[in-house]
Amino acid sequence: MRLASFIALIAVWHVAAWAMTSELFVDDQYQRVRNAIYFPSPVAVAQAIWHAATHSSGLTRNDINLLGFSFTTSDLIFNIYQTLRRAVVAFVFSMILGGTIGIALGRIKALNRFFDGWVLLGLNMPALVVGILCYIWLGLNDLALIVAVIINKVPLVAVTTREGASAVQPDLLHVARAFRLSRWQTLRRVFLPQLYPYFMVAARNGIALIWKIVLVYELLGRSNGVGFMLANSFSMLDVDLLLAYAFSFICVVMLIEGFIVRPLERRATKWRM
Repeated sequence: MRLASFIALIAVWHVAAWAMTSELFVDDQYQRVRNAIYFPSPVAVAQAIWHAATHSSGLTRNDINLLGFSFTTSDLIFNIYQTLRRAVVAFVFSMILGGTIGIALGRIKALNRFFDGWVLLGLNMPALVVGILCYIWLGLNDLALIVAVIINKVPLVAVTTREGASAVQPDLLHVARAFRLSRWQTLRRVFLPQLYPYFMVAARNGIALIWKIVLVYELLGRSNGVGFMLANSFSMLDVDLLLAYAFSFICVVMLIEGFIVRPLERRATKWRM
């Protein structure tokens, strides 16, 4: 059903693009040419994806250093790699910091009462303001981008894990003490399994949120990445290339969601079946 729905969406897109450039629906030749540029068909976008994946335009220096190896790639692969690298680093640190803070707030009521306003402030702080301030304070570099993303994501993770930590069943902890489990065994076998669903919710929300924020920050102050290429496509009114990068990165994120996050979620919550 999902495949059929996707094919239907592509078909509707193709028909709409054809109608925008057809003499049957648009009389003005200039308008048809304009529509062909601004409303590309799936075929045109696919061609743009292929060209970006196999060629280098010279806008970015497409050298990737990975595990001691250095190699040159096409524009599409290089910029997706740069965006993914920044998103992954920000995601890992956000989950660690946010999870730790959330557990502490959920288990210690005094801390929760004291820092609740801080968390609320972090949740409502505009991401754009945080990004601009980090670029001003730390410079136009990857460190500023990653720090800004972490600041935006940590409060959301903390709120989610706080709810999970406060909802841990005390009866199970009493059982662990009755069986004289060590603190490490209690944490690993009793406490954390009850938090796994909350961690996975935070992780899935984080994946959906972090890469979007990274794109905005790349657009503001980086010289490579998918966000930079989207800004460059906008400046040249190159809608084909803009959609090519957008759909390519969406596909990468969906693959991560389908082949990494969902299997981890099923494995983490298997004990509840």
